[in-house]
This record gives sequence, C-alpha cells and structure tokens, in this order.
Amino acid sequence: MKDISNLHPKKILVCQLRQIGDVLLATPSLQLLKERFPDAEIHLLTEKKCLPVVENNPHVSHVWAIDKNKLRNPLTALLWYRKVGRGGYDLIVDFQRLPRCRYVVMFSDAPVKLTQYTAWYNRIFYTHFSDVIYGYAAGLKASILRPLGIHWNGELPKLYLTEDERAWAAEFLRAEGLTENRFVTIDPSHRRITRKWPERHYAGLIKLMRERHPELKFLILYGPGEIGVARKVAELAGEGAVVSETMLTLRQMGAVMERAALHVGNCSAPRHFAVAVDTPSLAIHGATGFGWCPKSERHSSVDKGLPCRSCNKNTCPTLECLETFLPEECLDEALRLLAFKLK
Repeated sequence: MKDISNLHPKKILVCQLRQIGDVLLATPSLQLLKERFPDAEIHLLTEKKCLPVVENNPHVSHVWAIDKNKLRNPLTALLWYRKVGRGGYDLIVDFQRLPRCRYVVMFSDAPVKLTQYTAWYNRIFYTHFSDVIYGYAAGLKASILRPLGIHWNGELPKLYLTEDERAWAAEFLRAEGLTENRFVTIDPSHRRITRKWPERHYAGLIKLMRERHPELKFLILYGPGEIGVARKVAELAGEGAVVSETMLTLRQMGAVMERAALHVGNCSAPRHFAVAVDTPSLAIHGATGFGWCPKSERHSSVDKGLPCRSCNKNTCPTLECLETFLPEECLDEALRLLAFKLK
C-alpha cells in the first residue's frame, strides 16, 4: 500500500451508518480528522435517525442522511449513492463496510479509501487497510486512522449542545421537580432481552441508593414503546422515582443527562450520551463485553462475571447473568460514581 501519512485531503467522507450509539462513538474520530486536516471539509454518511448525534458538531461540514423511506426503490437508491460517491472526495474512511457504504465507495474516484482489514470479497472496494486496536469502541474506530498519522489519545465521544437546549433542560427539571446534580437517570429498557437487567433490580438499586441519599430522585428514561418498562420500575421503586409524561428526544435526553449526578442503565445508547456530556455512568452488562466502556474513573461497567460473559448472544434459556446479578452487587460502584457530582 502507498504511504498516506503525509496525505493532505481537502474533502473527506466518513461512513458510519448506525446505530445511534455507534455514531456517537465515531465523534472522537471526526475530531481527530479535523485536528489533523484543519482545512479539509469533513462529510458524514449516516442514517437519518442518527442525525441528532452530530447536530451542531463543529467538525462536520455536511451530513448525507440516508432516508430509507425515500430510497426504497433500488434504482433511486443507487443513483443517490452515486451522487454521494461522486462528491469530489480525496479520502473516504469507512468504519462499517456495510453494503450501502460499499456502494458509495464503489462509485467514488477518491484516491484513498481507508477501512480496517476485511474479508477478501470486500478488499476490491478499498485502497488502504489498517489493523484495529481492540479496547474501547471509540478508540477502536480511531485506530483505523493510524495510516494517516492520527493516533487516539483517549478522546471521548462528545455531544455538542446549544444554550437553548440547556435552557430547555433547566425548565424541564423545574417542571418535573428535579434539582441539578441531585438526580440520577435510569435506562432500564433494551430491545434485546440478553442485555436488559430486570425492572425489579433497577427498582432495588434505586431503593438502596435512596437509603444512603434520601434526597436523590431518579428519572426513568424511555423511548418509543418503552414507557411500560419505565412505569414498572417506578412502581416497584416507589418514592423518588419519576417518569415524565414527556418522552425526551435524543438531544433533550443529552441536555437533561448533562445535569444529572449519575447515569445507570443497560449497555445501550444512553450510556454513550452520558459519556458524551461528561456525566458519570454505570452500565449493567449481560451479553455484551466491556469494550463499550471508556477506561475512566468516571465511567464503569459491571456484570455477574460468569464464565459465559460477553457471549454477545441475543437469546438465552436462563438469563443467569442478569437475573442473578443483584442490586447489592453494584451498589458500592454506583455510590462511588455518584460522588463525582453529588457534592
């Protein structure tokens, strides 16, 4: 492969289609690319649902948002991907190598098309490859940039909130009876059962934390179709648990989480939002590994520690790692993290 450590691109396309948390985990790479090539335009190819994650991001000049509803027709879709690919890019960085990414790469005449080492049938689409450094997911993505002379130094995801969004969050807290740095956000939902700590355990942890800090309140987060889970946790937890009638948008959630003392939840996107707004976080893991957790005193992941840990399966006959992992086993870590902002 030709050495590209002295490349000077003027227009860069980064491909990270999904999921919401993964796009947020790509923001350190966007930052590093802009720092390495300050005069370059950086464009992002992603799915429409992920747009809020990069809204107001100063490192991104343009976002190509894939709207699945508008691209249902195969010919329409191919023409759109061709338009993206023919955008005059000097460098394409593909973090996913999904078919839709490959369409764009195929149509592009960019002289450098960089991705991680991949299966033989993908290699014809790219010009340069990089080994990845396994560990925290944001660092893994950034490690693909090493042939460009870019090295990850622990940069974390970041959500760029506006002052209007912060003002909205302050009013929301007032309306819900919450006080800045005196409440914890709880994310008890997950679409995969092997990654969802039971509602009764979240309720149990809330009760235990309130025994130590009676003034604390707990805002139970939920997304579309998840309010039932949130209400069940609140019902089991009793006093101090709050379920708002307002379902927060992604950016509203981020603005609210920024004012929380701690975030506790499953291994899912809200955890990454907590990291991105610098609120301490505790993730309860089932099937997923700890690669989703930054190596930071302010963020921690816990699990039962069974031999089958990090199985990454979507089904399990026992769910032992979640069912038998009791609130008492993670209380001390939750209290340690709480101390960063609860003064």
